Amino acid sequence: MPSASRRSLRFPSPPLPPEGFRYFPGALDEGEQRRLLGEVLARVEQAGWFQPTMPRSGRPLSVRMCNLGPLGWVSDRDGYRYQPHHPVTGAAWPDMPPALVRLWERFTGWPDPPQCCLVNFYRPGARMGLHRDEDEEARDAPILSISLGDAAVFVIGGRERRGPTCRLRLSSGDVLVLAGEARHAYHGIDRIVAGTSDLLPEGGRINLTLRRVTHR
Repeated sequence: MPSASRRSLRFPSPPLPPEGFRYFPGALDEGEQRRLLGEVLARVEQAGWFQPTMPRSGRPLSVRMCNLGPLGWVSDRDGYRYQPHHPVTGAAWPDMPPALVRLWERFTGWPDPPQCCLVNFYRPGARMGLHRDEDEEARDAPILSISLGDAAVFVIGGRERRGPTCRLRLSSGDVLVLAGEARHAYHGIDRIVAGTSDLLPEGGRINLTLRRVTHR
């Protein structure tokens, strides 16, 4: 497994990122980014984006989403959950590119394969509020995050929503692993830094989040 770099970390001190937070700046070169993006977008085009909404209010999130793999994460008035089919079309999610599975093995070392790749598309102005990933049964499994496109300001804290937070600018090709204590930390995207990458023809950022949902 690669060793995480602490170069380019711009965290205030204190606080420090929680235990189990691993950052790999520039883990994917431009060629790898473009190949991976092409494989992902071909599958998303097949399935179609959907607009998630908040469970109680029905307010739409500012990101568009899709999923790859046997299970997909969705959010609507019925709540947060994983399901094997697209919430609009009812079709099964497209398969996960083998390159994503290899990245999971390379960076997490987790013995079980990922079951979901959540594809989030952030246009300029989109964000993701502080949240914890806790809809999975296998909450001990790490989460792998891959950034493609425009840079984003990533925020991570601890187990309390109102606790102190750290900030990090994520660029295209960067990889994060949330394991251990960091797996249970509040985190989010504060803003997108428009115009920092030409990977996506119309700009914006795509984040790929790989998760193990169930126990073996």
